[in-house]
Amino acid sequence: MDAILQNFFNMEIASKAGVFLLKGLGMTLLLSAIVIPLGLLGGLAVAVLGSLKKKWLSVLLIVYVDFFRAFPPLVLLIFIYFGTPFLGLDIPKLLAVAIGFFLNTSSYYGEVFRAGIESIPKGQFEAARSTGLSGSQTLRFVILPQAVRNVLPDLISNTLEVIKLTSLASVVALPELLNNARQAQALTYNPTPIVLAALMYLVLLWPLVRLLSRLEHKSISMH
Repeated sequence: MDAILQNFFNMEIASKAGVFLLKGLGMTLLLSAIVIPLGLLGGLAVAVLGSLKKKWLSVLLIVYVDFFRAFPPLVLLIFIYFGTPFLGLDIPKLLAVAIGFFLNTSSYYGEVFRAGIESIPKGQFEAARSTGLSGSQTLRFVILPQAVRNVLPDLISNTLEVIKLTSLASVVALPELLNNARQAQALTYNPTPIVLAALMYLVLLWPLVRLLSRLEHKSISMH
């Protein structure tokens, strides 16, 4: 038991690494604050453009969504950060990560929004248009609010995955939480910083997990 505490829950190492890990947590929060809104907006754009039912546009969107959902985000991130210098572009780490995650997350959010829009009966469109609303007004004021409500648990679940996905930014040495924890582990030869980072992720994500559980139970009870 003492060996486990010494190796995984070493309070002396935890106290020394704590400030360093908090700086990493700040970067994780900043990255999440950038990537999540971008992904939501990109996904919403994908879903709205798909609802226009134009064949050539639908084909392009299918290729976009399928490609970036299938392409490993870690490989995508490496390709963007380490590949763009060969094109004469010097992209900062944060921007490279934001672009990579945007391409990945917008494809997933796009599918969620698409499912939400398609869950609304066509009669809702026709009824809204009969009141004099334009197509864009119908989508904005009638369809999208209901669509978002219908897929809210899926949006929150996807957001949880996006926050966890930010740990991949360590591959380009962006000083986020996991990267700083790994550096602290290398310096101390002790996994306690990794355990501490995991606890920070737990505290960060727990409120979203509880909210998701409540929404899922509410959805089940309604059905």
